[in-house]
Parts: sequence; C-alpha cells; structure tokens
Amino acid sequence: MERILGIDPGLNITGYGILRRDGGSPRLDEAGVVRGGSGGELPSRLNKIHTGLSDLVGTYQPGAIAIEQLYSHCQRPRTSILMGHARGVICLVAAQHDIPVFDYAATKVKKLLTGNGRAPKLQMQEAIRRELSLSSLPEPADVADALAVALCHFYLAKQRAIYG
Repeated sequence: MERILGIDPGLNITGYGILRRDGGSPRLDEAGVVRGGSGGELPSRLNKIHTGLSDLVGTYQPGAIAIEQLYSHCQRPRTSILMGHARGVICLVAAQHDIPVFDYAATKVKKLLTGNGRAPKLQMQEAIRRELSLSSLPEPADVADALAVALCHFYLAKQRAIYG
C-alpha cells in the first residue's frame, strides 16, 4: 500500500497529512501538526520538527513526501528564510529514510483541486473535505495545506502512471 506524506512546513506549526491509495481513490490515514514552538532557539525548534516527522515516517513509512514550493514575498523575506529552515529539516528526514521529495507550487495545487490557482483557504478546505469524504473541513489551515499538497501529488502521480 503506497502512502504519501504531505507537509506544510513551518517553524511554529508544521502541518501533515498521510494519504494512502485505496484502489483508485485517496484515503486519509492520519493528519495533524508537529509543533516546533513559537519560542526558544532555532536549533531546538528544528529538532522538535525533525523528531516529530521522523516518528511519523517510522510509523507510516510513506513512499513519497510532497511539500509546497518555497515562495518569497518581497514585503516579508524573513518568513521565507525561516520556512527554508523547516524545509531543510523535511528534506533531511526524507534523505535519512530514502524517501523521494516532490514539491509543488501553491498555484498548481490550488488549480488542480479547485480549478482556480488563486482559490481562497475556505474553497481549498471544502475541496479537500469533498475529495476525502470528510465530515468537516480540515483544521487548522496547516493541516488543510498539507492534505492539499498530498492530494496534488496523488493525482499527478496517478496521471504519470497512466500516461507515462
């Protein structure tokens, strides 16, 4: 059974969602957050993310990790620099477990799931709820973003398998 670990990187909160292929459909195995914390030294916060993600990978043994591409906003460059640290930890965990990493632009994820590359959060959450047959919208937003990138990888991998 193939599993995909979708991750929304963040220093305070790293969202994750684990999907598995059930026939031709995606099924949710687990979703939640790993907390790096909002205070403390950067190395300690990164270690918390590393430990949490390593535990997830050890438990669920995904065949792929999907993350959103890093983007930079000219008014908040520090945010992208800090997020880069969290992405580095994710790549380290993947390398330590020999898991390939796939990254996707946020606009591509949104367009694939809603048809709109600039879809708002609520529209994305509703698309995820529908695709995974959830009884409620995925919360918090970090989990929704992680599930979105995992779904994007699921559908694009399925498409690659069909069309080569």
